[in-house]
Amino acid sequence: MARAYASAIIKAPIETVWSLVRDFNGLPDWAVGIVDSKIEGGLDADVVGCVRSFHTASGTHIRERLLALDDARYTFTYNFEKPAFPVKNYIATLRLMPVTNTDTTFAEWEAVFDEAPGDEVKYVEIIATDVFAANWKSLAVKIKREKPGKPAGSERWKAWTPNKVWTSRVIKGPVDEVWARMRDFAGMGAWHSAITKMHMLKKAQPGKVSGVRDFYFDDGHINEELLHLSDLSRSFSYRITKCEIPWLNYVSGPRLWPISADNTTFGVWTGDWVASPQDDLMLIARTEENVYQRAFATVEKNFFGRK
Repeated sequence: MARAYASAIIKAPIETVWSLVRDFNGLPDWAVGIVDSKIEGGLDADVVGCVRSFHTASGTHIRERLLALDDARYTFTYNFEKPAFPVKNYIATLRLMPVTNTDTTFAEWEAVFDEAPGDEVKYVEIIATDVFAANWKSLAVKIKREKPGKPAGSERWKAWTPNKVWTSRVIKGPVDEVWARMRDFAGMGAWHSAITKMHMLKKAQPGKVSGVRDFYFDDGHINEELLHLSDLSRSFSYRITKCEIPWLNYVSGPRLWPISADNTTFGVWTGDWVASPQDDLMLIARTEENVYQRAFATVEKNFFGRK
């Protein structure tokens, strides 16, 4: 099965970007080379199962069916009913995530499909570059030119924030290089300014799931157990097993995505725990800025020469 992928940073809040791309009948307003579009059967464009019928400037007729639409997580999925290319089992997903420290948007578009024998990887670059990447560029130009605002009454998380802390940042380095620095569970002590004396207890290897790291963060003494580590999704998670801070069931971890437009990295770090509402007033802000955002900024500064 082949996979085409393109991602970019769109310099607008996620609410603005979603209001433009969510319209399943709206491709002519922002996509490259689409001259018309209609939803068949008189259905609304946000009815899951509806089919959009449209033409390219070259005259190609394409039909696509909406398979899933999620306003809470800014994503939709569709397939080919009448393909633009000679491929089979084509499923595409468009997904947005907020870049919280700059109030911009990480946008990714991917498709998986089967190619005919002899066509291996022939359509991957065409779809990734000429369709997905080109459309992200076209959307960015439209937003820069027209400067649309957030829709009235828009909410960032319609179904609550996915985690107690959900924070993200662009890291100015290639994703595989950033991941190589961050995946070492005992390595933060070498590059994070607030962490000292970090080591694995019982001489566990840093990549050992269930291993525990022991360290000091500023003046606090902390133990954290590695819960999962994935080179496929470039992510890991951990839980606190020893800490003086008044929280319970703390689980946290980062995940990285490639930004194909400029070969940089989009990083998300999340955290959940139980604490009193009064303590959370301090803990949420402190954890987001002093732990997660500080970690992303520090790995960028130390390894890629940027402040």
